[in-house]
Amino acid sequence: MNRALTWHDLLIAGGAVVIGLAAGLLLRIALRWLGERATRTRWGGDDIIVGALRLLAPWGAFAIGASAAAAALPLTPTVGHNVNQVLVALLILAATFAAARVIADLVQSVTLSRSAVAGSATIFVNITRVTVLAIGVLVLLQTLGVSIAPLLTALGVGGLAVALAMQDTLANLFAGVHILVSKTVQPGDYIRLSSGEDGYVVDINWRNTVVRQLSDNLVIIPNSKLASTIMTNYHRPEQQMSLLIQVAVGYGSDLDQVEQVTKEVADKIMSEVAGGVPDHESLVRFHTFTEAGIGFTVILRALEFGDQYLIKHEFIKALYGRYRAEGIEIPVPGRTVIMRRQENATIPRPRQEQREQG
Repeated sequence: MNRALTWHDLLIAGGAVVIGLAAGLLLRIALRWLGERATRTRWGGDDIIVGALRLLAPWGAFAIGASAAAAALPLTPTVGHNVNQVLVALLILAATFAAARVIADLVQSVTLSRSAVAGSATIFVNITRVTVLAIGVLVLLQTLGVSIAPLLTALGVGGLAVALAMQDTLANLFAGVHILVSKTVQPGDYIRLSSGEDGYVVDINWRNTVVRQLSDNLVIIPNSKLASTIMTNYHRPEQQMSLLIQVAVGYGSDLDQVEQVTKEVADKIMSEVAGGVPDHESLVRFHTFTEAGIGFTVILRALEFGDQYLIKHEFIKALYGRYRAEGIEIPVPGRTVIMRRQENATIPRPRQEQREQG
């Protein structure tokens, strides 16, 4: 110290700290109010900016107040330098977290806008966040006077050992990146694997893919398994899908009438049931002579995979009622057996009976 510490110095330093804390609190309240207003706008960038400022501004106000308090105290050059270093480190950490949040949110916004789905692919967000935080830590160490060259060398040498020890994790990471970049699967798609699992893709993170089944159960699939399996994507190249329903009528039916009635029912279902495609021209195609009657396929159209169940439900009910009204027979599976008896045929007797009579 260049001089003795007085109550006046403590009062000024305490006032500077209190002012810094009060300013940080007021900034946080003001930015929260701005955040509520930003959520009501169409542009999503203002939400990202306000969120970053809410994290950075209070810490900046506190650091300024603490720096003013340190300047008011009669500190030695060494202590003053250490205090300034701590405050600078605090600001760098706050700026690093704010930058990581801003860049991660921007990456997520770009991902969602390009995939046009409601879910999120967190793998890119996590990679971006970790990269920004790592750069911030290196900048912090360099600012504090710690040489990062030996650290980078050690990381380069140790990276090989880490890669060998984390082969499965890295395989899942790169498989997830490959899946998203190739756009074979995106969050929101309905997929079915060759092993039988199916559902909507909820998220693709750095290790696995989360699939939500229609029963609301979650299936966790490692990215490496998903990338190597045979898979059907019901949302690619488009979400609309053809819906094939098998029907049969009796042999005594007028096929022209059957086709006309069936198409009328199908067109009505397409225009009235949610999930149908109103401008789709329904098709009827006869294809098989069965033991009970004539089989044919009705081709409908659904907006997406989950809509097919309601369309089938309503179509079968409406078609059954219309067939009954029109007198069109719906065959019951069965088999007719015809037995013929020859009147003069000799029925052989068992050999034991023949020997007794002989």
